[in-house]
Amino acid sequence: MNDFLAIPDSSIVFIIIGIASIMMASNRVRFDIVGVLVVLALSLTGVLSIGDAISGFGSTVVIMVASLLVVGEMLDRTGVARMMGDFILKKGGSNETRLLILIFCGAAALGSLMSSTAIVAIFIPIVLRVAAKTNLNASRLLLPMSYAALISGMMTLIATTPNIVVHDELRSKGYDGFGLFSFSLIGIAVLVVAIVYLVFFGRNMIRCEETEQPGESLGRSTREMWADYRIQERIACLRVSASSSLVGKQLANSSLESEYKIRLVGVLRVSRKGKAFISIPGPSFEIRSGDALIVMGEEHDRERVSSALGVNSENLSESDRLKWMWELGVAAVLLHPESQIIGKTVREVMFRSRFSLQVVGLRRGDEIVDNFEDVQLRASDTLLVTGTWPRINQLENRNHDFIVLEIPAEKAEVVKEYKKMPVALFILASMVLLMVFNIVPFTAAVMMAALAAVLTRCLTMEDAYHAIHWSSIVLVAGMLPLAEALNVSGGTGLIVESLMSNLGQAGPIAMMSALFMLTAALGLFLSNTAAAVLVAPIAITTAEALNVSPYPFAVAVVIAASAAFMTPVSTPVVALVVAPGRYKFMDFVKVGVPLMILTYLVTIVVAPLIFPF
Repeated sequence: MNDFLAIPDSSIVFIIIGIASIMMASNRVRFDIVGVLVVLALSLTGVLSIGDAISGFGSTVVIMVASLLVVGEMLDRTGVARMMGDFILKKGGSNETRLLILIFCGAAALGSLMSSTAIVAIFIPIVLRVAAKTNLNASRLLLPMSYAALISGMMTLIATTPNIVVHDELRSKGYDGFGLFSFSLIGIAVLVVAIVYLVFFGRNMIRCEETEQPGESLGRSTREMWADYRIQERIACLRVSASSSLVGKQLANSSLESEYKIRLVGVLRVSRKGKAFISIPGPSFEIRSGDALIVMGEEHDRERVSSALGVNSENLSESDRLKWMWELGVAAVLLHPESQIIGKTVREVMFRSRFSLQVVGLRRGDEIVDNFEDVQLRASDTLLVTGTWPRINQLENRNHDFIVLEIPAEKAEVVKEYKKMPVALFILASMVLLMVFNIVPFTAAVMMAALAAVLTRCLTMEDAYHAIHWSSIVLVAGMLPLAEALNVSGGTGLIVESLMSNLGQAGPIAMMSALFMLTAALGLFLSNTAAAVLVAPIAITTAEALNVSPYPFAVAVVIAASAAFMTPVSTPVVALVVAPGRYKFMDFVKVGVPLMILTYLVTIVVAPLIFPF
């Protein structure tokens, strides 16, 4: 009995849980603030000492979650997620069913190794772009994608925080924790059932609202801007053969520009370290055999170069074109009336040496000016310039010379560290191997991967700190002591006793069903992490009372914690798609309730086969 108003400790804990649930369900109090209030309430009421109340901040769960967020950011910044999105677009074509399956599987696969919330944030523009290019309705793809991100939490131990919470609870009770892929077969089974349900039934329940297309808010594409200056027909890729007379020559001595009127805007070079894109090479740049030269010039001039200098015209692969767009930016700039370059020609201004930029087009009013290199520039002329993205960004600081009119939509999708993609994949593979073969503790493996991401410069330390969702960390750390509070106050025992008295004779399947539904119900009001924190110790203690294995019950909690399909407020994973998909609350109820029931049925059938009672 606690001295706090003579109320039993267990009652105080239940009151704290109830108030925290109301605060979270109201959506008016930040979840991290709720976490801090829980810590204070447990301490001030005397249920836990202050040391025990703040123990969650030093938990291995918190360290592991923070490290995983850094690893996920590494995959995002190095372009792994973007490449998968482009693969989906390429393979899916315009077939809605094929696209839905590919998006579903892609989001689930990536989400098994990254934050589910991050996956949704990454895939929203991908889905919108796919819908725009295929004339499909994005609302029929966005909701299934968010469900796939939730299901990804059922695929691996590191996919979502509740899994780590349950794993840690098993270990704290003296059991072996889960392996990296311990419950993957259950997650895959749920994934297959979800795909069948959504393809044949679920997507037809989604109202087809007109959704906002990326082009409406992000501006025009690079191709559209090129079309304004008739550049598309003048840009090409020329491959330098081993016998070319250009091999070994510096650009200044190549006669490309002086004799053939061909301007070199970039080079894609293959070396032992992989492919590298060199933007706006300078006069001293040395051309090598195998270089892919991105050039600009008239078709007849390009043909003259091909026959005279031993280069061959070829098309860039989509992968190489994407890397080119990530390196080489473009902008339309208006000449300021007081600009110092007015009255000079483009050649006299020497954009390449002065600004590390190339002028590739000139418009005067509504007219395109051909052969503009020796045309005197006037106020209000519009130049289309190309160069590295940092150089393009610097134009905004030269507002006495230029006014930046337009930046292409692709700027928002630039992957700055794409060259580090092989390194990121190696780090990820190493982390997985360390965990699969149990070479080091899971927390150590994830911390090593996060540190390796920084040391290999896949992201900076500042990026790593920025990647950590500190509000989520505070929530997790604040809610973790609730499980200990339930245990020491006798609350866990009361709940287990109630479950045993009502369902003890019904068998483990009935108990497993009750734990699944309890976790899913709590997840509607609390976060799924908080639900796992509360139910995991109850599930293990109940299994011990029934004298059965705790693993099927623990798996039920894991799966139920990720089955938050029914409302848009249960988790940010689902909430993120509400606005771009223009969904109503009932859309989630109509589509999500049957999916949750199917997930429950799969769990109680498959889990006992993998984890016998």
